[in-house]
Amino acid sequence: MSALRIALIGSGRMSRAVRGLAPERGADVVTIIGSQDNQDGQAITPARLAGAQVAIEFTQPGAAAANVLACIRAGVPCVSGTTGWYDALPDVMREVEARGGALLWAPNFSAGVVLFTALVERAGVLFGRDGSFDAHLIETHHAAKKDAPSGTAHALARVFGEAGGAAPGITSVRTGHVPGMHELILDAPFEQVRLIHAARDRRVFADGALRAAAWLIGRRGVFTMRDVLGLAQEAS
Repeated sequence: MSALRIALIGSGRMSRAVRGLAPERGADVVTIIGSQDNQDGQAITPARLAGAQVAIEFTQPGAAAANVLACIRAGVPCVSGTTGWYDALPDVMREVEARGGALLWAPNFSAGVVLFTALVERAGVLFGRDGSFDAHLIETHHAAKKDAPSGTAHALARVFGEAGGAAPGITSVRTGHVPGMHELILDAPFEQVRLIHAARDRRVFADGALRAAAWLIGRRGVFTMRDVLGLAQEAS
């Protein structure tokens, strides 16, 4: 079986992690397009994509939408792990659909986080029904992370609230080199419940992005990691 040909958009920590793990996952990084010459996605062309079957994009919030659209216009499916740009997502989704392209976006590529989110959603139903617990989210990431709260924290708060619980407040901590930790605290007068997901290594996100990239090949539309893990079908 031939290796999956991947273009990396961005040259930061996550792109380096994907590049390092790719050979173990049967993938070949055929090109890396950094930010130096890529204003508004201008460097993302069919020629620069070098025959890639799929692109994996980890950049900055202000650049993500243009990068994704440049990939789609070049005919290459895109997996985007950048967070903090989701105000532009509806417009991007419309163009992806109109062009018959493929986009998979996720605030977090950890399979554990996706399953953890399903647990938080169920907790929203149960604890919302009870009504005696207050909810709060604490998310902790490395000091260099740009957005706060994290995209994952926003997603967790949203699903908890939509499931029936009061939308929890979010506290963001930026310190050291923490890959990522999310904790849902459910507090009542005489007891407390905590749900925690802790990433131990940045490679968990790289592994999920590579899994998503392989899954996206041959598909059309807009997807998330819930689709990759089969949770979207389960919910429907």
